[in-house]
Amino acid sequence: MKLWIFAFATLGLVRHAFAQQPDAPQPGQVQARGDGLHGYIGFSASRPPAVAEYSAGMGFYSAVWPLVDQPLANFQIGLAGAWITPDNSDNKDHPLAPEGTLARKWKERGPTWDSVFQTVEGGLGYWRGNRFRYGPPKFSMNATPQCYDYEVGSPGWSFFYDTQALPDDRLGIAQLSNRLLIPPDALPFEGNPKGKFLGYTYMALPFTAPVSSADNGGKAPTGDQAWTCFLSTANFKGPIAYYIPETWSKIGTLFQDSFLYGRGLDTRAGSMGGGAMEINTVPRLTAASKDGTVYSKIPKLEFPVDRKGKAVLVQDVTYYSRAALYDAFLAWRDGGEACDGAFDPKGAWRATLTTSTPGFDQGGHPIVGVDSVFQTQVFENNTWGLVWAKSPGHKLGQFPQYFRHEGEQRVAIPSKEVPKDTGLLQAEFELAQPGEAYTSPSQGAWTEPGPKLGPYQVVLGDGSKVTYSWFRFVDQPSFQQYAWSQEKRERLQSLVEKIHATWPIDRNYMPPPSTGDLVKLDPALFVTPPHGLEIGFVPIVTRQEVAPASRR
Repeated sequence: MKLWIFAFATLGLVRHAFAQQPDAPQPGQVQARGDGLHGYIGFSASRPPAVAEYSAGMGFYSAVWPLVDQPLANFQIGLAGAWITPDNSDNKDHPLAPEGTLARKWKERGPTWDSVFQTVEGGLGYWRGNRFRYGPPKFSMNATPQCYDYEVGSPGWSFFYDTQALPDDRLGIAQLSNRLLIPPDALPFEGNPKGKFLGYTYMALPFTAPVSSADNGGKAPTGDQAWTCFLSTANFKGPIAYYIPETWSKIGTLFQDSFLYGRGLDTRAGSMGGGAMEINTVPRLTAASKDGTVYSKIPKLEFPVDRKGKAVLVQDVTYYSRAALYDAFLAWRDGGEACDGAFDPKGAWRATLTTSTPGFDQGGHPIVGVDSVFQTQVFENNTWGLVWAKSPGHKLGQFPQYFRHEGEQRVAIPSKEVPKDTGLLQAEFELAQPGEAYTSPSQGAWTEPGPKLGPYQVVLGDGSKVTYSWFRFVDQPSFQQYAWSQEKRERLQSLVEKIHATWPIDRNYMPPPSTGDLVKLDPALFVTPPHGLEIGFVPIVTRQEVAPASRR
């Protein structure tokens, strides 16, 4: 994930400019900072013997729960997720990140920069850029097509970096579902899920045929892999959207670098070696006692544990070959037997998980003592998660919240060891407030050819109001940057109409989870196509803003 540099403002009732604060406050003076916790809680997944064969899809089930008990400002932690990159292991020394891209500045990623060339890394989490926080996490697609120069997180917007829609030529996601809204601030869930599971798989599907450089006006060739996001929840199952293959190939044309031709996710095998919770941005409060000892506090982070202190976070990590869906989908696209979209088990390979207890730091200082509170573990049924020890003063399922500063180390301690005169025990963190509206332009790809019907509005469980309109599938904004022939557009439109007509949202596409229950998406996300637009039209969000208080 991209490294972040943030400037934080007020936390709780404490106002201070972080850049001017020393790390040793005066006794009784509570300081607010933004570097409370950093690290990864991860697992490794074994790869199939025929790695190249099982590279057309990757998916798993991830637990959903409210990590924090209230919406916090300046807070970013991803729940268990994974990263998919194009397999460029044949390239040992040629830079994939062109000069001038953001990732090229990260010298430690050289000499090939393959890990930051292109990624699909969407999943569950809390992100600092969320404008509408409501307690539980959300789900968002996210991809980095061009060495982190920009990211694509929804059919119209980036990954929370800007409330204005992406420029027309950077739109990259095609909305596929005609039953589910995909708002720019990500998908919220119903209620307060406590460890129920969301399944998601990114599957490479051939919605369109590959295009050679000669047939593309001398531009970069484009493969046929449209990485399609399938969800599995209690109230929705099936594909929601896909990354248009040109999203990946256009970097070669833009930088006039023929070496990049055929190097992107539109063509290359997908690679995923495991996953993690990424702890990125966590606020902290720091204060000293009368004897000069410094202590710090982070928000209360809780995990969904059972009575034995076990929290299952990930299960059913699976790699897929083209036999799982690609082959049947391609035959259907070209006039063959109908494809029902379910993943064929003959093309699936279940990974074996391994783990190790991670390390954490606070402002670059190592944290010690966490391993006596919990450990990562692979449980029965090849599930992965955390298990808590019965550590005096530490609650089962809760990450250590208080730390004593001992030289360069930060030692995890129970609350009873924090002196009252520090003021930390009663100090509170800043709550998140609704942000500015996500907006789309009233020109260009959004209006030419434009929607067929709308606008409509709904209020979501996160307190936001979403405005959307119905577009014919191939008329949605993301496709308008491409000079495709009318024949190609109509072939794609016809294929999507067949999907809408025959793939319901209550049938299993992914295999069901081995254990546990499925989470529910916010029911307000569901829409019913208007009369006459039931097939071949999709609901495109054009705006998301705070809802009037009377309608929340």
